[in-house]
Amino acid sequence: MRWKRQGRCVSAPGAAGKPFLGVRTLEHIGRVGMGCMPLSLGRGRERGLARETIHAALDAEVVLFDTADAYSTGEGDFGHNERLLAQALAGRREHAFVVATKGGHTRPGGRWELDGSPDYLKAACEASLRRLGVESIDLYQLHRPDPKVPFAESVGALRDLRDAGKIVHAGLSNVTVDQLVEAEAIVEIAAVQNELSLDYTAPLHNGEVEACEQRGIPFLAWSPLGGIDSADGASRIGAVRAAADRHGVSVQQVVLAWLLSHGEQVVPIPGASRPESIRDSAAARELRLEPDELARISAAV
Repeated sequence: MRWKRQGRCVSAPGAAGKPFLGVRTLEHIGRVGMGCMPLSLGRGRERGLARETIHAALDAEVVLFDTADAYSTGEGDFGHNERLLAQALAGRREHAFVVATKGGHTRPGGRWELDGSPDYLKAACEASLRRLGVESIDLYQLHRPDPKVPFAESVGALRDLRDAGKIVHAGLSNVTVDQLVEAEAIVEIAAVQNELSLDYTAPLHNGEVEACEQRGIPFLAWSPLGGIDSADGASRIGAVRAAADRHGVSVQQVVLAWLLSHGEQVVPIPGASRPESIRDSAAARELRLEPDELARISAAV
């Protein structure tokens, strides 16, 4: 999957003037990215293990790292995930990588609330720039539409940030096709990030994946393993278990390969908090399921 348009050069964490990807044209973002949220929760908060996991992703040629300012335990460590990612990526400029972050969620008292007002989104972007240590964010996404704020106003903030050079690409998360169409009248949308998994297949049927395919932009599938933490969870589906046994791979790889079979525009971003997990997920890029296997999995879900 390639970005639709040429992006501007951005700086690497902690090294002003040093580019992430050099002067980027239509760079590959890869077929499997990494969701970084688990690194700010539970075991993933072990700083050394988190760094090892991100480095393992880089070594496995994972390019896209998805984070958000709200990936934290609450207000006290708001921005934890962005800071952690920036520190882990520092000094690894021999690798090509793209950082995607999001704004619009708040965490008062540890709750998940929304603020999609333009003033808040612009201030949130400035804070993300400082935490990531960059001059411009590769992909900045509206985390979720705020029902208290006209959607066009929130998207207008993304346009203003792009025009000011604060972000390279604007994206949307947790949106409908109608909202994508509305946003496109305001600013070019480079990616859509919505939930997609064996447990939640609505985007395959309601036009969201198709809309991204038509536009040549990535559909970033969050929670692609459906929150599955172990092989036991995915193994409940016989067709998935059978394919895993046949190919000698994990059931998680089979799930990701099934998602990838729905088109080049689908880019799963499985979460990981251990090096083994992201290595296994990245290997799904090479797994080719047979048509009969894909059909049986589709029929099961």
